[in-house]
Amino acid sequence: MIELDAYPFEVRRMTAVEGGGYLVTFPDFTDCIADGDTMEEAVEEGQRALAAVIAALEAHGHPIPEPGSSTLCHAA
Repeated sequence: MIELDAYPFEVRRMTAVEGGGYLVTFPDFTDCIADGDTMEEAVEEGQRALAAVIAALEAHGHPIPEPGSSTLCHAA
C-alpha cells in the first residue's frame, strides 16, 4: 500500500490573476496539481489528486515514483 503522506508537496498562494486561493504541486508527479480556496482545502484536494494519479498509473502498469525521488525534491 502506498503511503500518500510520504510524498513531498509544495503549496503556494495564487495571485488574483490566477484566480486566488492556493495551489498544491507534487515534485514526484509533474502532472499532479490541485487547488483550493484555503491552504487546508488545497492540501486535501492535492491528496485526492495524488491518489487518482497513482491509481491511474497502477491501472496502466506504469511505475510509481518513490517519495522524494524527483530531482526537484533535492534542489538546494
